[in-house]
Amino acid sequence: MTTIDAPVELQNTEYCNYRSPLSTRYASKEMQYNFSDQKKFSTWRKLWIYLAKAEKELGLDISAAQIAELEAAVHDIDFPAAAEHEKRVRHDVMAHVHTLGERCPLAAPIIHLGATSCYVGDNTDLIVLKNGLELLLPRLVAVIKQLGSFAKQHKSLPILGFTHLQPAQLTTVGKRASLWLNDLLMDERALSRAKDDLRFRGVKGTTGTQASFLQLFKGDGEKVRALDKRVAELAGFDKRYIVTGQTYSRKVDLEVISALSGLGATVHKMCSDIRILASRKELEEPFEVSQIGSSAMPYKRNPMRSERCCALARHLITLHANAANTHAVQWLERTLDDSANRRITLAEAFLTADATLLTLLNICQGLVVYPKVIARHIAQELPFMATENIIMAMVQAGGDRQVCHEKIRVLSHEAGAQVKQHGRDNDLIERVKKDGYFAPIISQLDKILDASTFIGRAPEQVDEFLDEEVDPIIAKYADSLINVDKPVALNI
Repeated sequence: MTTIDAPVELQNTEYCNYRSPLSTRYASKEMQYNFSDQKKFSTWRKLWIYLAKAEKELGLDISAAQIAELEAAVHDIDFPAAAEHEKRVRHDVMAHVHTLGERCPLAAPIIHLGATSCYVGDNTDLIVLKNGLELLLPRLVAVIKQLGSFAKQHKSLPILGFTHLQPAQLTTVGKRASLWLNDLLMDERALSRAKDDLRFRGVKGTTGTQASFLQLFKGDGEKVRALDKRVAELAGFDKRYIVTGQTYSRKVDLEVISALSGLGATVHKMCSDIRILASRKELEEPFEVSQIGSSAMPYKRNPMRSERCCALARHLITLHANAANTHAVQWLERTLDDSANRRITLAEAFLTADATLLTLLNICQGLVVYPKVIARHIAQELPFMATENIIMAMVQAGGDRQVCHEKIRVLSHEAGAQVKQHGRDNDLIERVKKDGYFAPIISQLDKILDASTFIGRAPEQVDEFLDEEVDPIIAKYADSLINVDKPVALNI
């Protein structure tokens, strides 16, 4: 067994305990609170209040004084007492029932009346998932807004397109950004759909049959149905799952994690692109004045934010399989092997997505473009791309297409050899100018080699995309963007 080798005075400090980097380095305070013990157990207490209020409304012997006592204790949680109770009873829900009962002796007899553990556990999880999505969506749209402005600004700036990671026909910086945007819009739809599809588990009892509540209301099924609906309303849900086992279906978790995992895939692709472009010195993420790129190489400007996004996104992607496997093994009405897994997976999925979006927003707020480097790279490749245009110009000047094609082929191979074998610049155009055959079109070469004539409808496509797809989403979140669309200062 490994012993603790830290000095005695440090052994009881937080620095000798594992701390998740999601909470110490990456995720926001808001998302951390959403998955905190305080939020969780305060929500349990709110749910016990909703249950008591609804049961009272429907005729059970519960007093206003008992409910008032519970309401006064929502946030006043004795965590050490709850921990001691859990050590004794080995049951987290009953530990908190006892803790709340000690704080509220008048209400103690009616706490958790008729309910099973999943009444507080599952309904709290659904509230937390809903609140988590409500935090993530404005962050995502803040990224979309920043990237949309970037795309518009650079919609007409030509840049080499790549297929198979090899130079291809030109595109524009803004058009490439619109491809990233398109994926982010799909993520907004997926996250919105996941949020809107969430329902409340409600009051269903131990195997989902509501038998305990039917007994409480002396066989009055309509009152049990009304109780289910009323508690959902008090919790802020207009829809509930009509049928459940002991838990709500873990397929719900899978749908939510699937949307978050999809966001991870989007961010990984986008930030990988940025890293490739940074290596070509065409595009760069923000770099702070005192930031150090390398301990050994002072000149380096590493794309650490994009690398962080890729690292976090890769973890987020893997959580999809975890949620799928958890749902797959929920035998019959439920098994408890979901519990420990979900404590980790649900929180990590949201905290990771939150951290990823915060970092991505910081990147998008400070992307730097280097047009002269881009132009130099275009100059290396455009002569080859322009060969068909040169041939067409010669044909229009009276030349023979086949003769012209052969001459261009030979000159292109000679220029290619200069680039690949000798590391020199592409001199194809100089070779064309020196060949008397091409004299009729020499005056047209500058126009033929104008990069802006090789970008097709890219600028118009960007405008159309922003107008029809992006701007309506930004408008949809206008009010909620006020608090998140600000310069982001990253943690460590």
